[in-house]
Amino acid sequence: MPAKPVANGALRAFGIVSAASKPLYWLYERRLTRAVKAAGHLPRHIGIIMDGNRRFAKAAGLDVKAGHDYGATKAREVLDWCLELGIPHVTLWGFSTENRSRSAEEVGHLHRLFAEQAKSLLNDERLHANRVKVRIIGDIADFPAEAKAALAAMEDATRDYDGMHLNVALGYGGREEIVDAVKRLAEERAAEGATLSELAAGLSAEQITRHLYTAGLPDPDFVIRTSGEVRLSGFLLWQTAYSEFYFCDANWPEFRKVDFLRAVRSFQARERRFGK
Repeated sequence: MPAKPVANGALRAFGIVSAASKPLYWLYERRLTRAVKAAGHLPRHIGIIMDGNRRFAKAAGLDVKAGHDYGATKAREVLDWCLELGIPHVTLWGFSTENRSRSAEEVGHLHRLFAEQAKSLLNDERLHANRVKVRIIGDIADFPAEAKAALAAMEDATRDYDGMHLNVALGYGGREEIVDAVKRLAEERAAEGATLSELAAGLSAEQITRHLYTAGLPDPDFVIRTSGEVRLSGFLLWQTAYSEFYFCDANWPEFRKVDFLRAVRSFQARERRFGK
């Protein structure tokens, strides 16, 4: 079967750069990398909303499943870029609670893709050489057994690593996370014999924070969203109260290293006020 044509706007995701522009692009990327590293003041925790796989596929004349495949490859690339800069904490949002409402075929493909990527990452020497600790955050109770097993194996194998902390948000919703945190807190206090009145009287933001999926990690100081959408869609609602945001027009599979470096450079130029 002949390959489907790829729209011009999606060419860069396939690594198609004109021979004349390749040297210029390479030089610009190197210049940006040096500038970002020299500036210092890098984010401690980057959250990334990986949006635009389906729009990319449509623009490229591809099946939506191919868009997700390209998106998974891009996630591995971006992980490398974060390792290169020494970003200590990264959270990638790969599947939301709302995504469950998509077609059974698409959701099934995503489940298989998560399992394949977990197995591949587990065998990636870079993961172990950099001691990347992977944690799945969200509710994956309804995932197929194969996917849950592969994700659990990846978590177990990296549990004691002390390099980058990588959160992969699957079956994740920000409101659901806060509800789950309050439920766990209430159950914990009830087990200690506290009454409802005592729980309410002592309830604090710090207590809820300790029961979030990201407990023990710093809140993200920088959040990047691709695809041109200017909203969070429920991403880390509690944790992003004082985060800096960057919205990139490129769909996720088209997100280049220079786009990433420009985003980080934008963060470096900002003065964080924390509501003051």
